[in-house]
Amino acid sequence: MMADYWPFVVIIVAGWLATDLWRWLGVIAGNRLQEGSEPLYWVRAVATSLVMAVTAKLIVFPTGALAASPLWLRLAATSLGFVAFLVAGQRIIVGVTVSLGLLALGLAFL
Repeated sequence: MMADYWPFVVIIVAGWLATDLWRWLGVIAGNRLQEGSEPLYWVRAVATSLVMAVTAKLIVFPTGALAASPLWLRLAATSLGFVAFLVAGQRIIVGVTVSLGLLALGLAFL
């Protein structure tokens, strides 16, 4: 019976080692960084670039239901959402809401 669960145990342990261990090490190391230090600016730049890379991949090479939408619609929703984000004083919720709303409206009318 235990042999049936062995793959799940391996997945859980490997998943923990691959993510949580490094997160805790990052928290420990991050507590020692000064707020305006160069290493912290570098970490923020890397984190921002990773988020933007995933976002760009979702826009240009989508999967699932988003793959059925045309590229021009995804680009327009993203661009107008970014403009709304800037106009609203850099409020993330505004940019995300406008982008999702425009994408949903575009998909509804296509």
